[in-house]
Amino acid sequence: MTAAPGDTPDNPETQQSPARHLAHTWEEARTAAFDSATPIPPGRVPLQQALGRILAEDITALQDMPHYASSAMDGWAVNGSGPWILAEAGQRLAPHQASPIVTGGLIPAGAKAVLRSESAVMGTDDDGLPLLMTGGSARPGEPRNGQHIRKAGEESSTGEVLVKTGVTLNPAHLALAALAGHDSVLVRGKPVVKLLLTGSEVVSQGLPEPGQVRDTFGPQLPAVVEMLGGIVGGRQKIGDSYDEWLTGLEDIPLPSTTPEPEPAPFPAPAVLPADVVITTGGTGRSGTDHLRRAVADLGGRLIIDGIAMRPGHPAVLAELPDGRFVLGLPGNPLAAMMALSTVGEPLLAALGHGTMPPVREVPCGTTIEPDPGRTRLMPFRLLYGMASPAQHTGPGMMRGLASADGVMVVPPHGVQLGEAVRAFALPWGPPVPVPEPAAKPKSKAASRTPTHTDAKAAGKPAAPAGPVDWSALLG
Repeated sequence: MTAAPGDTPDNPETQQSPARHLAHTWEEARTAAFDSATPIPPGRVPLQQALGRILAEDITALQDMPHYASSAMDGWAVNGSGPWILAEAGQRLAPHQASPIVTGGLIPAGAKAVLRSESAVMGTDDDGLPLLMTGGSARPGEPRNGQHIRKAGEESSTGEVLVKTGVTLNPAHLALAALAGHDSVLVRGKPVVKLLLTGSEVVSQGLPEPGQVRDTFGPQLPAVVEMLGGIVGGRQKIGDSYDEWLTGLEDIPLPSTTPEPEPAPFPAPAVLPADVVITTGGTGRSGTDHLRRAVADLGGRLIIDGIAMRPGHPAVLAELPDGRFVLGLPGNPLAAMMALSTVGEPLLAALGHGTMPPVREVPCGTTIEPDPGRTRLMPFRLLYGMASPAQHTGPGMMRGLASADGVMVVPPHGVQLGEAVRAFALPWGPPVPVPEPAAKPKSKAASRTPTHTDAKAAGKPAAPAGPVDWSALLG
């Protein structure tokens, strides 16, 4: 074959695209994405970044808690019975001496108890010198020996396990770890994701002019990645040229976008090396779609090159020589979310020590005609316990997805009214409900379907003999 002018190996804009792979089925794509990744090893993170992470190593007390005997009340540290002669704060107390102390204050040597402020009154001795005496709201015998003193090691002793491995860390766990002397904790690995947003026609603010489109990925993609278990480690906007694509996919850390840098030696999430690069657009086959060429030139391999589904069929999953994954989402917003659910969710789950995201079955509320050769992903609304396709789910539309209860996975042969169809939940939505099993009839008479004659005799309208198509009510 004779090359056209300019079709030289040094001109990546005009080189032939890599050979096409056979498109995966929807099931094959999910499995391939999940099986391609291994869990990220545990890592140590500062307490400020550990909320919601799964602990990979027990948190133990690095010292006694508390590590010194302290006062549980504002008042006076005393030695022996009163009245007490006042002494300098912090000095050793002799019998019948007292010194002021605050909650959490170090109990001075010689102190036997703490007298609460509200249980003490000041007086004078025969020489007019100040004396501390019990009074006010003091109870008989107050203070008892050891009263209102928090002993060293009362909460835990050195080496005691405070939080066990496998716990999802909450704010109280982090406070406890800090009290125990920890600055960081070892947690299960989570994938760091870099977002590579493309398209010179995309604008991020205001009303777009003709030929421009508003950015739909910037507002939603970071949040969805977090919902799927990833850590957004940076965001980069590029145009449509091959060189920009190549540079964007290279392993170059992005400048931190964190308002306040984290304490050394822990880097802020925005400068962590990425485990996954998620791109938007560039997955087609036109001269301006450079994802596959850039991956090939970086020495990467394609794991998924197209999926026999609609929308989202041009989705791409690749692996680069340095171990990073590249997930190419189509530029269409709805198609991108379907591709992210199909490929990105299993991939992030595998990297983050998770399991394959579940798929349930729901009864279909309408008849969906066959579409041979591909699976259709349809956002649905639940109506009377049945799933019917949501309205406004055409190319580029997000309205239907925004109000959907989940996504139906419609097989190529279609679905009949009332037939069970697979479905999965949206990252921000509740789980897909599991249909309740039909109750067993108590007797043959009770299980008999009411007839038109029965209904007429009872003076009631006849009940439908089978499933009802409720989809018209969603319009």
